[in-house]
Amino acid sequence: MNGNWIIILISLIPIFTSMKMVFKKNYKNNIKNSLFLSISVIFGIYILLYGVHNIGSDKAGLGLWMYLFALCVMIWEMLSSWSEIDTSLNSKLNFVINLVVPVLFGISLLFLWQVLTVGLKIPHILLPSPLKIGIAFSNSIPMLWEDFQQTFLKAVLSGYFMGCFSGFIIAIMVDRIPFLQKGLLPLGNLISALPIIGIAPIMVMWFGFDWQSKAAVVVIMTFFPMLVNTITGLSVTGQIEKDLLHSYAANYWQNLILLRIPVSLPFVFNALKINSTLALIGAIVAEFFGTPIVGMGFRISAEIGRLNVDIVWATILVAAVSGSMFYALITICERSLTSWHPSIREN
Repeated sequence: MNGNWIIILISLIPIFTSMKMVFKKNYKNNIKNSLFLSISVIFGIYILLYGVHNIGSDKAGLGLWMYLFALCVMIWEMLSSWSEIDTSLNSKLNFVINLVVPVLFGISLLFLWQVLTVGLKIPHILLPSPLKIGIAFSNSIPMLWEDFQQTFLKAVLSGYFMGCFSGFIIAIMVDRIPFLQKGLLPLGNLISALPIIGIAPIMVMWFGFDWQSKAAVVVIMTFFPMLVNTITGLSVTGQIEKDLLHSYAANYWQNLILLRIPVSLPFVFNALKINSTLALIGAIVAEFFGTPIVGMGFRISAEIGRLNVDIVWATILVAAVSGSMFYALITICERSLTSWHPSIREN
């Protein structure tokens, strides 16, 4: 009985918090109020998760779903409160806020996912709950690590660096040799429009079933975005800067290394970020057409056939996290090498 009273008291905390927000005059968004609101939301999340797992949506009925709706409104206000905090004069606070908001948003989505899948009794085959996916992930770490090594460390990284590096070098050659620009770019646009499902089987036939064929697909997918972006970046150099180096009697290579390549770095990094996602997608899809019994693409296609949907989602989680970390690493390098660019200085 005492436990039930504790649950009831905890469930009232979000209600009192919302009443305070409504009736308190001059309510403003600051760290203190945002923390208070976040703690209240955490209590509300605990109550709802307790309700759907222990009481059940059938017994709780309409009250549970009304409480969920009210809590969603509070989550909205919580995220808005953190986002509207003035951080213009404090760079460290700005960094913390930019980290806190997406973390809270992600946790809120996982909470809604868990409540809806359990409360609505969605079949496991259609959509497993985050809890089941987490259990499957923890029980399959050695297998997922082998898949990560095969797909990301071997196929994605090797194909990514070969494709981006060759695209950058060919872009410099195209800039130096005019007829390549007229002959190679139209061909490049044609090849870049080819679907992955058409390229992947051919690469498997050429390079075998191991990671080399997947790396070849990644090379094709990453080569032309780097080529086009680098050529565009090399062409945006201002005339004043060109005249300045010309007055110093700089030759073509000095002009290229000292001026045009640094100016083109924002375009190069734009291609690197685009290719970071394309490479992972290309490698996973290519594994559907032939691979050893390891790899993210193989794991997805094999486990979905066995109806082990939680393993499929765990593999998707590994792919999403690795792709996001790779993208974040490129973004950090971009900020350090292009700090002079207006888009970086404004942030």
